[in-house]
Amino acid sequence: MLNFTFHNPTRIHFGEEQIQAIRDEIPKDARVLVTYGGGSIKQNGVYQQVSDALAEHSWFEFSGIEPNPRYETLMAALEVIERHQIDYLLAVGGGSVIDGSKFIAAAALFEGDDPWDIIIKRKPVAQALPLGAVLTLPATGSESNTGGVITRAGNKLSFASPLVRPLFAVLDPKVTLTLSDRQISNGVVDAFVHTMEQYLTVPVNGKVQDRFSEGLLLTLIEEGPKALAAETRDDLEVRSNIMWAASLALNGLIGAGVPQDWATHMIGHEMTGAYGVDHARSLSIVLPAVMKERREQKREKLLQYAERVWDIRQGSESERIDQAIANTEDFFRRMAVPVRLSEVDLGSSDIDTLVENLEKHRMLALGENRDIDLAISRKILQTAL
Repeated sequence: MLNFTFHNPTRIHFGEEQIQAIRDEIPKDARVLVTYGGGSIKQNGVYQQVSDALAEHSWFEFSGIEPNPRYETLMAALEVIERHQIDYLLAVGGGSVIDGSKFIAAAALFEGDDPWDIIIKRKPVAQALPLGAVLTLPATGSESNTGGVITRAGNKLSFASPLVRPLFAVLDPKVTLTLSDRQISNGVVDAFVHTMEQYLTVPVNGKVQDRFSEGLLLTLIEEGPKALAAETRDDLEVRSNIMWAASLALNGLIGAGVPQDWATHMIGHEMTGAYGVDHARSLSIVLPAVMKERREQKREKLLQYAERVWDIRQGSESERIDQAIANTEDFFRRMAVPVRLSEVDLGSSDIDTLVENLEKHRMLALGENRDIDLAISRKILQTAL
């Protein structure tokens, strides 16, 4: 196991009716900006619950944060912050709203010329507004981690700072009952691939991390399809397990002390930035191709994954790996997401653009061994056709 430092101070309020907890989490003298997306929270009752909880606070709102939050949208929030002297943010939504709010928190106190430098020039975040979160779509784990992904002019890029980690997060599985099938599918698959990026690498005898990861993968495989099935889609136990699995998949726990890959994400980000493919759907297309192209480098963990997650114990090593990859693709199909570029109307002619963008964004040495260069990224995309 590798050396590591693990610290996650986000306080989690999990369960039904927990939105009321924000009443005591946010200081009474704070001037709060509630950030959210397209307004679905006003239809599903979340907005009213937040409003009731903030009845004793001075609060304002900023809406319109889109999926794959755009830099220009987020920057518009800074004028609201200045006008109302905001000193606390409350993000209400899924990963995109929380990611965007993290950037707003950092940009509001950025002392440079252009807050985009936080991302493009990796300028350190020296200070940020305090942030809380009410999660409405379990997927990214953004409610209790330090990272975010922002889009500008077709460039989808990440940033991270411990100063933008939410101080608290509310996870009420009941609010997920109004999600669409597409949102459910995307969330489950996103959490699954987050886990795989930290698990399917090379062995370092991280037994605890491996068993945690395998438990999350098994939970998502078992519960994910239930959330789409008519007879179990309103089962709160199903939603609870998915919500908690998605949070644990990227709160730093399973990645502590083990190698991490993230090639699937970096390649997938280019598909989203250039062609607007849903984030999770880009991952479901790229991950199986990574597994196929890097099967020798990942052989030991692929065999472990085959046995422990899919109970594949018969056949040669090669046959077991093939079956594990096939089972992964079958799971994605059961979650109603694509596993080929052709399923999102992309083909060979689009690969050049994706590889050019990887080069533009300096994604030249990906994977746990930093040995996935542009030529191998191209092979992965060709395999995904």
